Amino acid sequence: MGLNGVDLRGKVALVTGAGSGLGAATARAFSQAGCAVACLDIDAAAARSVAGELAAADAEALPIGCDVSDADATARAVAAVVERWGRLDVLVNCAAIDHTRPVAELSIAQWDAVIAVNLRGPFLLARLAFPIMARQGGGHIVNVASTAATRAWANAAAYHASKWGLVGFSRGLGVEGRPHGIRVTTVIPGGMRTHFFDRFVEQGIPLPDERNLQDPAVVAATILFAVTLPPESAVQEVIVTPLTETSWP
Repeated sequence: MGLNGVDLRGKVALVTGAGSGLGAATARAFSQAGCAVACLDIDAAAARSVAGELAAADAEALPIGCDVSDADATARAVAAVVERWGRLDVLVNCAAIDHTRPVAELSIAQWDAVIAVNLRGPFLLARLAFPIMARQGGGHIVNVASTAATRAWANAAAYHASKWGLVGFSRGLGVEGRPHGIRVTTVIPGGMRTHFFDRFVEQGIPLPDERNLQDPAVVAATILFAVTLPPESAVQEVIVTPLTETSWP
């Protein structure tokens, strides 16, 4: 690209939550940019499906079934990526869950699950990726937060806590990464047309109007843009919402 931006051809990206939604869209975007892509998802079949789609387009892809909150599983996943390609240039933490409940009705197990996937997971993977990128002389870690990290609404306290925490974690990680050429970007998307809202139906919560949601491919393109900026600059945080986003500002 122009401005001496980062050429992703021959680079390696690991994308979590790659079996569907934003993760799948991000895996496709990086694959089309010339990256080898490790598609990581707790749903191993979904990871294989997306990786198979990329491979069918003559791209390099590796499906990995992995629970991002499991320290041993994430260590095995990163080791598999390095064993396959010998490097890791980009980590995109997309995987996320939520339990939409009032605090008084939210179980401790549900709270722990949301924090484990949405905040512990990015920490575990960044902790593993950081020394690899440092040895290579640089890399990029992208953490996907949410507009839930900019304001609050009822019945989402665990999700808010995890996403606000992810913003803070990203800022601290970015400071640590600077001396090593490791950039950290927090992407804060508004509502997207994904399966994230499927749980609303079983909980009796009204679904959002699709006209107020955006295509996850747009957010994936934003992530790709941030990663391909010239290495002397960094997108620290970026908010991308549907024009009619109802939770912004």
